[in-house]
Amino acid sequence: MTTNRNTAWSAELFEKNLRSLGARYHIHHPFQVMMHNGELSKSQIQGWVANRYYYQITIPRKDATFLANCPDRLIRQQWVQRIIDHDGTPGSEGGIEVWLRLAEATGLKREDVINQSLVLPGVRFAVDAYVNFVATSSWQESACSSLTEMFAPTIHKQRISSWPDKYPWIENQGLDYFKNRIKEAHRDVEHGLSITLEHFTSREQQDRAMQILQFKLDVLWTMLDAMYLAYIKEMPPYFNVDSIPPVTD
Repeated sequence: MTTNRNTAWSAELFEKNLRSLGARYHIHHPFQVMMHNGELSKSQIQGWVANRYYYQITIPRKDATFLANCPDRLIRQQWVQRIIDHDGTPGSEGGIEVWLRLAEATGLKREDVINQSLVLPGVRFAVDAYVNFVATSSWQESACSSLTEMFAPTIHKQRISSWPDKYPWIENQGLDYFKNRIKEAHRDVEHGLSITLEHFTSREQQDRAMQILQFKLDVLWTMLDAMYLAYIKEMPPYFNVDSIPPVTD
């Protein structure tokens, strides 16, 4: 990066610097590394799937908030596709339904995933923080925060190629979500990146964009921190305290 803190980056350098943050993408988290290496147990995979479900169902809400804050009709016309991708339409399933098939392919019961009983507090807090960011930020900043999708195709491709050998007990239908997201992610990145490059033009704004993308990386990393503590270290929330006794009259 240039050492002159007052000079705006060119669009090419700005994009390069944004993409450089991929070194902090959660693909490098120890939990994800173990997943890729085939080192997770069935229950650990199930824990990840159940917790990521909360992220999946929250993304359409996040995108609906973006639409509510965005006054540009042309941008809304493109962005709304993200909600359709996840929620589907009447008679057509979306990514959330496909994720539930992944959950079933790992042996989880659909109702146990839907009722969110397995969602860790740390995961819920991180995901909710993302929604709150979008609700309280400009629509341009919200678009920038979506750019972790730049790094997502790599992790999806890893799962498609490695899971059949390393987790053969997962039914093949469980890979459908990752296959679908490769194409969708490329499209979403193209749109979100064009907004970011167009609206963050001064060096101060570009530095802010870097901070925003780092925040989103923090959200994803923190989710895995909670799962690593609960499922790898076997230290789920309140593991070291006695159960709260029932309240009696």
